Amino acid sequence: MEQTIQVGLGERSYPITIGTGIFQRIGAALQAAGHAKRYAIISDDRVASLYGRQLQEIVQQAGLTGELIVFPQGEASKRLATIEQLASRLAAGGFDRKDGLIALGGGVTGDMTGFLAAIYMRGIPFVQIPTTLLAQVDSSVGGKTGVDLAQGKNLVGAFYQPRAVFIDTEVLRTLPEEEFFGGMAEVIKYGAAIDAEFFAWLDQQREAIVSLDPAAIVPMIRRCCELKAMVVEQDEREGGLRRILNFGHTIGHAVEAASGYRLIHGYAVAIGMRAVAELAARIGVADPSVVAQITRLLRAYHLPTEIPADQDRAALRAYLSTDKKTVGGRIFFVLPERIGTVRITDQVGEADIAAVLSAGSLPG
Repeated sequence: MEQTIQVGLGERSYPITIGTGIFQRIGAALQAAGHAKRYAIISDDRVASLYGRQLQEIVQQAGLTGELIVFPQGEASKRLATIEQLASRLAAGGFDRKDGLIALGGGVTGDMTGFLAAIYMRGIPFVQIPTTLLAQVDSSVGGKTGVDLAQGKNLVGAFYQPRAVFIDTEVLRTLPEEEFFGGMAEVIKYGAAIDAEFFAWLDQQREAIVSLDPAAIVPMIRRCCELKAMVVEQDEREGGLRRILNFGHTIGHAVEAASGYRLIHGYAVAIGMRAVAELAARIGVADPSVVAQITRLLRAYHLPTEIPADQDRAALRAYLSTDKKTVGGRIFFVLPERIGTVRITDQVGEADIAAVLSAGSLPG
């Protein structure tokens, strides 16, 4: 089972190949595409131990050169210091602008490898091979790259599109359970923000999805990629429409940062989606039933929906102020009006923000 969709961005267009068991064919696809003859495979130590040598052999069997470069797993590595270390490894290895990078891993690896590709030699080609559900449905597509600062998440980065994305659903079988469900938060985001029919389908197909049935997983990932491609094609650099993909992320990023990045991204986004739904209901943008629908589906996929009671609310508010979507001191929220439709607004009062943030356990 293999499907391909195209992200249409003119000369920066690229294919997303989705299927079961396509990993072995990636080398031949890279050889045929001709992006580069030599690749640095960038991966964290956990994913490298599972797939690094295997991919290296697959690339080399296709007549290409693949060199594995590994960094420590986790959000703590997503820093400029790691980028400098990786760039130094490339320079020491003699990589030039005709060579390429392969991001083998989750969102941290993809974001960092894309950023590295954007700035090394002022830009070299890179390819995404996402190994987490979150990366497969979201971060590997669309060209947003970057690293974190102490002040917040993804504050330094670039828009830089990959040359191709290869999504093998079989790798999800080695994914820890919490990482799978964390990825489902991003999947649910697409339904809640853009596609009400998809939202309902996720509810109906929960058992098949959780069991990793290819008949459900492949079309689920494809639909997420289609929706993201549709948005990115209209607004590549987040000037307007693309902001809808940040549904749940404004508060989610603050919760994630306030946890010291101990809370995984998908869990933070799930909390953020519930929180902005509650915010929308408080100010009359949405009916309270929308909060209930979003909360129920999140919980059906074992996702948290409450801001941790022990988080410092002043710190949460401070992180909101440094979010990338804050302009001129005004915080822009993506609020649900109903399932499948959102509104982007900065017209949210401080009292309502404080009320939502202050709740250790949101009602309902």
